[in-house]
Amino acid sequence: KRAILLLLCRSPRPTPQQARVSPMAMAAAAGSSRRVRMDDDELTFETSAGLEVVGSFDAMGIREDLLRGIYGYGFEKPSAIQQRAVVPIIAGRDVIAQAQSGTGKTSMVSLSVCQLVDTNIHEVQALILSPTRELATQTERVMQAVGNHMSVSVHACVGGKSIGEDIRKLEAGVHVVSGTPGRVCDMIKRRTLRTRAIKLLVLDEADEMLTRGFKDQIYDVYRYPPPPQNFRLS
Repeated sequence: KRAILLLLCRSPRPTPQQARVSPMAMAAAAGSSRRVRMDDDELTFETSAGLEVVGSFDAMGIREDLLRGIYGYGFEKPSAIQQRAVVPIIAGRDVIAQAQSGTGKTSMVSLSVCQLVDTNIHEVQALILSPTRELATQTERVMQAVGNHMSVSVHACVGGKSIGEDIRKLEAGVHVVSGTPGRVCDMIKRRTLRTRAIKLLVLDEADEMLTRGFKDQIYDVYRYPPPPQNFRLS
C-alpha cells in the first residue's frame, strides 16, 4: 500500500501560535527545521480520536541505525507534532497535517521516510514534492543526516540543476527523491524516475504549491504511480 502525506504550512485559524493536525486517517506535521522551533506549550492541537501520543523516539518502533542518526543529529526528544505524527506515517496511514512553521515538520518527514525505506531495494521508494528548490534541498540534507547510519540514498531533483546529473543519479539508483513538481514531472516523463516501487508520496506545503499554480504538475505526478498510495501533506 502506498501512503500520501499532505503537509499544510498555513494555520487553519488566525491564532498566531496554533497548530492543527487533521488526518485522513491519523495526523502529523510541522514547520521547517531552518526556522526556530516553537515550544510545545505554545501550540494547540486538534487530532483524530484515538491518536496515540508517543513521547520518545525509542518507543516509536524505529530501527536502530536510524535512531543512531536521529540522536547523532542532535535530537533528544520528539517534538509534540512528531509525537503524534510519526507512528501513523510509518504505519502506512494516509495523513493530512497542518501546523505553524518551526514545529519539526522537515525532521518528521525525514525520519518517517527513512524508516519506511528498504535500502536493499535500489529504487525510488518515497517521493517528496516541495514548492521551492530551497525547501527540497533542505529536506535532502536533513534526510541524509538522520539516515547517515543506514546508507539511505537521497537526491534533490530540482530546477536550476543539471538535467544530466539528475539522470545519472536516478539511473544509478536512489531510495528517495526530494524535488520540485516541474523537474520531477520531467524526470518521470523521460522514464528516468521510475515510480513502481514508491511507497509514500509527500506533498510539502501543499497549500502553497496549489496557490502557486502547481496543480496540474502535481496531478501529473500523482497519476503515474499505481494505486493504492499513501499521501502526507505539510
